[in-house]
Amino acid sequence: MPDKKKLIIIAHAPSDNTQRMVQAVIKGANHPDITNVEVKFIAPLDAQADDIKTAQAIIIGTTENLGYMAGLIKDVFDRCYYDCLDHTQGLSFSYYIRAGHDGTGTRKALETITTGLRWRLVQEPLICKGDFDEAFITQCEELGLAMAASLDAGII
Repeated sequence: MPDKKKLIIIAHAPSDNTQRMVQAVIKGANHPDITNVEVKFIAPLDAQADDIKTAQAIIIGTTENLGYMAGLIKDVFDRCYYDCLDHTQGLSFSYYIRAGHDGTGTRKALETITTGLRWRLVQEPLICKGDFDEAFITQCEELGLAMAASLDAGII
């Protein structure tokens, strides 16, 4: 049997609701019909360049902090960027933002960094804006499922 493809999820989840969101992404990615994907959640402080370099796809989750991504997610990029630069070009990725406002600055920052890394956005980013809505949980689960199913099917 061939090795399973690896989907990593790196997410900052400082509140109960953002923890629920990352758990929903993980749940969707681990759907029982998906058989050839290993899903691994990595907390931002634990994420290393080797984790990213060995993945076939990645989902980034962040809060919007002062119109920018969470500092711990930025830290992942600060620590891993140059080690990944020549090794992860074309990496399939998507992301979600828990935005109290509109997520514009956070989205722009993520696009700038991932463009520099030459990663390939394969799923429309999920921007969860405004007051918390229970629909965010379903949307996060769908994001995880879509990424894992696409990886499992060889689409990405």
